[in-house]
Amino acid sequence: FMTEASRYIGNTIDVPAGDIGVGGREIGYMFGQYKRLTGSFEGVLTGKGLKWGGSLARKEATGYGNVYFASNMLKARGLDMDGKVCAVSGSGNVAIYTVEKLYQMGAKPVTVSDSRGCVYHEAGINLEALKQVKETERASLSRYAELCKDAKYIPAKDYPKGQHPVWNVPCQLAFPSATQNEVTGEDAANLIKNGCLLVSEGANMPSLPEAVEAFQQAGIAFGPAKCANAGGVATSQLEMAQNASMQAWTFEEVDSRLKNIMANIFTAAHSTAEEFGAPGNYVLGGNIAGFRKVADAMIEQGLY
Repeated sequence: FMTEASRYIGNTIDVPAGDIGVGGREIGYMFGQYKRLTGSFEGVLTGKGLKWGGSLARKEATGYGNVYFASNMLKARGLDMDGKVCAVSGSGNVAIYTVEKLYQMGAKPVTVSDSRGCVYHEAGINLEALKQVKETERASLSRYAELCKDAKYIPAKDYPKGQHPVWNVPCQLAFPSATQNEVTGEDAANLIKNGCLLVSEGANMPSLPEAVEAFQQAGIAFGPAKCANAGGVATSQLEMAQNASMQAWTFEEVDSRLKNIMANIFTAAHSTAEEFGAPGNYVLGGNIAGFRKVADAMIEQGLY
């Protein structure tokens, strides 16, 4: 299947690392070949186009879900997102829809990045311009700075060694949403110094171990990727549920279910951390809650 699909994908995709990545076009090629080879139409691939079994809100799900998880972390501390300044890395689906949901919840995102540089827009990221640059033009963020004259663009070649400028701006909330291992110990120190209250991971394991340790020692609310960025795969399951029942839910229905799923993930991590004597440690709480769910299922099925 992958060999056949590669004939169609081959050299047609030229996306720099840390930018847009795999989307509906690429899934379309693979799903078309799957159908051709098997003669079946099943929910074996998610992120499909809306005309052929995809789900509304799937593109937005990881970013939206991350913000929902962050909102739950803040609520546990008696806080909310209203008026909070936010640093976001990345400029693909996760980052774009993190920015969108942050605005919907009253916060102000001021940074985005790609593999070639980053933008600091103190007045707030212009979501329409960001979507034009990344979803329509598929251009560098230097183009964003051309569209938004009051934004500052910093090329990657000018970054200080071991530091990313995205994490060295005044902010209360941080959302690493670009790539693995992007937040260093120096970045963590800069975030703490600049008054950051919360870090919630939209990318897969974006914070190095020393950064995670620094956040926890500083008492910052830290949402690990295994919890905070689960919205994407959760909505893939919702897509499969729609396929299995031959239904197409509204955007609002999918988003509502996603919000509840993220609240349940937070509750599991939060309550488990408290149960094991580490309140607020969502790394420990998420690890134990996930392991225990799988282990209990194995024991109940006689697999141990």
